[in-house]
Amino acid sequence: MSLDVTAEEGRVWVTGAGGLIGSYIVRLAPLYAPNFTIIPLSRADLDLTDLAAVERKFKADRPRLIIHCAAMSKTPDCQANPAGARRINIEATARLAELAGAADFIFFSTDLVFDGRKGNYVETDPINPLSVYGETKAAAEAMVTRNARHIVLRTSLNSGASPSGKSGYNEQFRSAWAEGKTLRLFDDEYRSPISAAATARAVWELAARPRGGIWHLAGAERLSRVQIGQLLAVRHPELNARQESCSLREYQGAPRPADTSLNCSKLQEHLTFRLPGLTEWLQENPDDWF
Repeated sequence: MSLDVTAEEGRVWVTGAGGLIGSYIVRLAPLYAPNFTIIPLSRADLDLTDLAAVERKFKADRPRLIIHCAAMSKTPDCQANPAGARRINIEATARLAELAGAADFIFFSTDLVFDGRKGNYVETDPINPLSVYGETKAAAEAMVTRNARHIVLRTSLNSGASPSGKSGYNEQFRSAWAEGKTLRLFDDEYRSPISAAATARAVWELAARPRGGIWHLAGAERLSRVQIGQLLAVRHPELNARQESCSLREYQGAPRPADTSLNCSKLQEHLTFRLPGLTEWLQENPDDWF
């Protein structure tokens, strides 16, 4: 599905273009949104915490759409530096949403806005984040949704080949196995993993016919960390991939929600393809980099 816009109207900012999801949105734009002029923005291109610089560039580029993927997204980093997390996750997001008042705005949030007591969360379920990361994303959601035309996309674990080779959980698993490490993975923590390629396709389809509000975008399969590890280990027999099962109850760090699996039925009704679970994606894409 291509976007029906003229080149003059079609400038798109993609923040976080150096990360996993942002890079897939950029690289798949020629396929799914060929009429858009993509302006990829990595941290090296624009410091989103420099609000004056952001405003100057916005006025110069006049983007018709902002897809905001940039974030401090690692939970331990946010716990260690809550002020920094607030600057990028809340303050920068609020300013971008303000600048894009009359434009379309798609903001990436997270399943970690939920406390994990229920699972299979729908968009209207109450949020209750347990971590600084989740708290900052929840606060940003509240700001973004003040504009009825703006979009919040909550996603889960994304996989793929990132520019750094380190952003995807699959890349982290593979790196650890290549180093001969044994991964200890929770058998009682559940997510809805999805390929970043599927995420990017869904983003462009949603952008083609923008509908404001909150949407869940994740895989169609609820999997534990151990199950995810087992699926990926099969792809790498050459690494002699080793893993051990453990319980979330043994974890000593910041609070972690047990089950943040997402129900994506709302978004699925508006897509031309089925959001795949990880098992399905791996079966149908044997040559994909994992």
